[in-house]
Amino acid sequence: MRVYLVIMDETEEARKALRFAARRAAATDGAVHILALVQPQSFNAFGGVQATIEQEARDRAEVMATSAAGNLYSESGKMPTIAVRVGEGQAVIKEYLAEHPEVAALVLGSAPEGGPGPLVTHFSAHAGSLPCPLFVIPGSLSSEDIDQLS
Repeated sequence: MRVYLVIMDETEEARKALRFAARRAAATDGAVHILALVQPQSFNAFGGVQATIEQEARDRAEVMATSAAGNLYSESGKMPTIAVRVGEGQAVIKEYLAEHPEVAALVLGSAPEGGPGPLVTHFSAHAGSLPCPLFVIPGSLSSEDIDQLS
C-alpha cells in the first residue's frame, strides 16, 4: 500500500499538501500519514512551568492534526494515521521515514510567495538521499488545480 506522509501545521500550504496526498491515496488505494511537529522550547523555565508549556504546544499540534484528519475522513472515508513529535523538523522527519519504510512519498507544501520554506528548501536540496520521492505542492494552486492533478 502506498503511504503519503504529510507534514501538518497551521499553514494553507500544509492543507494543500494534505489535499494532494489524500487525493493520491484515494486514487492509488493508499493511505495518508499526518506528522505534526512541535518545536522544542527555546527557553528554560522552572520544571513545572516548562512541562506545562511543552504540553500545551503538543496539545495544540494534536488538535490541529486531529482536525485535519477529521476533514480528510469526511471527504474520503479513510482515517489517516496521526503522529505528533517534538523536535527539530528535519531530524524528526528523517527519523519518521526511517521508522516507516512503508512511506511511498513525502508531500510538502510550498508558500505561494517568497521562499518555499525551511522544510521544502532542506528536503529538495537533499532529495537524492531520501528513501522515497518528494512531492512539493505549490502554494499558488487552487483546490480545483490540485484535484485535476491528482
